[in-house]
Amino acid sequence: MSSEVSARRDAKKLVRSPSGLRMVPEHRAFGSPFGLEEPQWVPDKECRRCMQCDAKFDFLTRKHHCRRCGKCFCTKCCSQKVPLRRMCFVDPVRQCAECALVSHKEAEFYDKQLKVLLSGATFLVTFGNSEKSETMICRLSNNQRYLFLDGDSHYEIEIAQISTVQILTEGFPPGEKDTHAYTSLLGNQPVFEGGNARATGMFLQYMVPGTEGVTQLKLTAAEDANVGRRQAVAWLVAMHKAAKLLYESRDQ
Repeated sequence: MSSEVSARRDAKKLVRSPSGLRMVPEHRAFGSPFGLEEPQWVPDKECRRCMQCDAKFDFLTRKHHCRRCGKCFCTKCCSQKVPLRRMCFVDPVRQCAECALVSHKEAEFYDKQLKVLLSGATFLVTFGNSEKSETMICRLSNNQRYLFLDGDSHYEIEIAQISTVQILTEGFPPGEKDTHAYTSLLGNQPVFEGGNARATGMFLQYMVPGTEGVTQLKLTAAEDANVGRRQAVAWLVAMHKAAKLLYESRDQ
């Protein structure tokens, strides 16, 4: 991929919306698949009372719109200003209590897991039904739109084309032998099976633009207990969180 194309993918611009300043991709087509669109605000004429506590709006009880859900609330019910990175806001924005809680939880992904995905990790990669595996570094692109796999060759998988993400886990239930289970992340609410389960790999199904059918690959963390394996497991856990956000974005 040329530096010119890469720069075009990552280019951003500052825009002002009714909700505040946003740093968005210069080209809409290169927006993050984890992003959320700004909601339509409930029209003032349709909102006479707080949609949480039912307080009547008047000269003393001011009306505010939550920047995440677009509903109307009084100051008491919509007083928190919280970062909302999924909508690319530069500064923290006003949100209702319910939305603020969700945004706080998502902040961990942007502060921790996203950095892990961008840094990448080393896996044994198996394409399709091949019996051969190749050692490759897998990482998320800077604009969050692609998975890059680099080894003897280079592959790019568009996040928006991924239809299935499954995390291969290995658990240790008391008194039982090791068990293996796949946990589906797209189309169902994602959960690791069992409190003692640990991630050991990932299975992907995705479409390649211009082709028919579904392509699949499997990432497997190395068996040794060195730093590389720990990085791989951390990357898989981060991808688990990313798949949850992707599922929520598609369900918007």
